[in-house]
Amino acid sequence: MTATLRALITLPRVLRHGAAVGAHLPPDAAVVLDPPTPGLRAALTAAYAGDHTPARDLLAATRVGAEWKRRGGYVPRLAESALHNPGWLDAWLAESPRDPDAVLVKAEHRVQQAWEIRTGARASGVSRDQFQAFFALLDDAVPVIGAAAELNPTDPVPWQVALTHARGSQAPREVFDAYWAEATARAPHHYGCHLSALQYLCDKWYGSHQEMFDFAERAAEHALPGSKLHALPLLAAVEYDVVSTGTPAKADRIDRSRIDAALERALELSGAYPHGDPEVAGIRNHLALMLVLADRPGEALEEFRAVGAHATEIPWAYLGDARDEFLEYRAGVRIRVAGQVPFFSRPELPAKAAMYQAEAEAEPSAEPVSATRVSSPASPDSSTTPHGLALVGAPPQTVAKAALLCGIPLLIAPVPGRSSSSYVELAADPQPGVRATLLGTDRLVSAADNFTTGEPWPALILRRTGDRYGFTLLQRGKMVADHDWDPAGPVPDHATVTATATTLATAYGVSDLRPLSNLLRGSDTPADRQSALLTALRLPPLPPGFGTRDEVLTTVAGAQILARRGLFTGIAHAFAADPAASPTLPRRPRWWVLRVAALLLFVPVMAYAWWSPDIGWFRASLSTVATCYIAGQLASAWRQRRRGRGRVATD
Repeated sequence: MTATLRALITLPRVLRHGAAVGAHLPPDAAVVLDPPTPGLRAALTAAYAGDHTPARDLLAATRVGAEWKRRGGYVPRLAESALHNPGWLDAWLAESPRDPDAVLVKAEHRVQQAWEIRTGARASGVSRDQFQAFFALLDDAVPVIGAAAELNPTDPVPWQVALTHARGSQAPREVFDAYWAEATARAPHHYGCHLSALQYLCDKWYGSHQEMFDFAERAAEHALPGSKLHALPLLAAVEYDVVSTGTPAKADRIDRSRIDAALERALELSGAYPHGDPEVAGIRNHLALMLVLADRPGEALEEFRAVGAHATEIPWAYLGDARDEFLEYRAGVRIRVAGQVPFFSRPELPAKAAMYQAEAEAEPSAEPVSATRVSSPASPDSSTTPHGLALVGAPPQTVAKAALLCGIPLLIAPVPGRSSSSYVELAADPQPGVRATLLGTDRLVSAADNFTTGEPWPALILRRTGDRYGFTLLQRGKMVADHDWDPAGPVPDHATVTATATTLATAYGVSDLRPLSNLLRGSDTPADRQSALLTALRLPPLPPGFGTRDEVLTTVAGAQILARRGLFTGIAHAFAADPAASPTLPRRPRWWVLRVAALLLFVPVMAYAWWSPDIGWFRASLSTVATCYIAGQLASAWRQRRRGRGRVATD
């Protein structure tokens, strides 16, 4: 009940400030889980294509330069790429069986193979056969880990792999201690080794909450300035507050002051790195989650701003689908912060965000949207800008009628030669409304969710971001299929591909699943695969220029802009015979005088009600509702009057 009342009290503030709070966050469509650095991305892309040379060169550079921290992050990602596409790693080992880098990736690959069979479930959720295969594969990994350590004696990363192996193989504490001693002898501040050790020492494995926190705090105390080891207590706090289940024993409970101290230490570390730095993206994702749980939404919003588009699988996967949870928590924080801003105030931007805004305002502003002009060339950062376009199986007029309530301006164009199909994309919206800014999903997906609800036709949304391509299929207001072609990402498994292909075939009346499955089962040449998918589904091709610039539909004949409407205006237009008009009723002078007088009376009453601490929220809300109602009546009547005059002049 208290939460409901609080929501009602803060609703006017959210409606007023929701569009401004967090306006500089990257759009949802730009958010990517665990994006690799450019060098690693090039190596992963080549590896999935069967070429091990970039991976070999990348790891050789880390070995020669003793860049052990980077090496510890690269090896697991490369080993993951070999789980379902081992050919490139086998070719590398066949060419250079004693290459310390290739053997190290193979060691990590063997351990990951074992964990993939076991899965990340609790022991009670793992079958006996899974455990047997798990331990068998871990036994096979032992000589490979040993060979990796022997081939490069100064490298701590083989011991990072060994510590992970110790956790899975249920190694006793003396074995773990021996591995830990070997790792710290080579690199006492190696982040990857500390992460592996922290997992072994946590309560869900072989330690306790107290031992885990002691280890994390000790490592942070001895860490070098700017080292990510300062975030280890934060990771321990996530394990304690988010991951662990059940109530800990009294002797193993962690005092909240230690968790608060972990947050402060992590905030200081985050502040030492620039916004959007992928080096600390994982730490900032953990920090954002913990700040939300600590009821510190303002600081959480700043961490989401610092994260930028670099979401990470962990910790959000602990709560559900990682990307969805990230976006949902980010949207929730925006609402919380907007609800805390006084109604007649303006949200204050943090220092860094204000600096970025000043830089953006100093740049030349974009031209207004026009359905007849040609869009400007792509900006220099267009390679990372998300682009989306929907193929809808309905005429433009029908789509426009269905999209009146979406609250987002759209460009709608007929498909040349197909009267029953439409292209739809987002139109420029310099000052988006509250509904648009607080949506939990990509705006085009949200709009398609709206205009396909209750309709028989599907909407296939194609997206391109750099060299990543994909699609989302919506039917009757529900997302029924989603797929990405990422040259640096793993290929989905057979069951997932079959389910997606079946959904597509059902939606578009395709009888043969094999061409669809073949297109979904690879990630090479994503542009060709996306185009071939449209052909296989008997859909029209994409307009020229899609993926390189915004508003490609401005060059398509018959393109029109469906302007954003308010909720009540959209409802009125949706029930009107002409979506662009609503019935005009003549208003007598007395009607205008009474409403203007009432508005002049209620505005100061409402202002006093919200400013005065002596007036409760209920009476303040009533005065606000009355004021908004009268203002809405006047605004609607004025628009109708101007529209009526325009028709008379035309006649």
